[in-house]
Amino acid sequence: MIVFKTEGSIPIKMWLNKIDEGAQLQANNLAKLPFAFHHVAIMPDCHQGYGMPIGGVLATKGVIIPNAVGEDIGCGMCACKTSLIEISQETLKTIMGEIRKIVPVGFNHQKEAEDWEKMPDVTSQNFPVVREQYESALKQLGTLGGGNHFIEIQKGDDGFI
Repeated sequence: MIVFKTEGSIPIKMWLNKIDEGAQLQANNLAKLPFAFHHVAIMPDCHQGYGMPIGGVLATKGVIIPNAVGEDIGCGMCACKTSLIEISQETLKTIMGEIRKIVPVGFNHQKEAEDWEKMPDVTSQNFPVVREQYESALKQLGTLGGGNHFIEIQKGDDGFI
């Protein structure tokens, strides 16, 4: 992790070695906001967004910034450490082939909706947009999306896959 601070700002913590100029400028601007809290966090998938870097996290005091959610609402990163320290190229190809069969990509959704009992109850809430998009959301769980979204298998610094 790289930590830096510009004059009159809170720290920026980055989990990447190189950030594009536009995203860096946006992170610097966020760090100078009077309501920004503790630090700005920049994730490894960071790139320039619309006012806030995609892959950036900003905690605030006393305000909510809807645009800080960005265009990738629900987008995030997850890493799973396995007990493996080696994996053959053939096994990798097989696993990635199965992932491509199972996980819808881009605008593709699941063929069957998720069980609604596993989802929050929105029927009693007065949020028309949520109710309108609810059925679609049931088929979007477990999808990858498009753009810079990806699934990868790699060896970590600790030697584990």
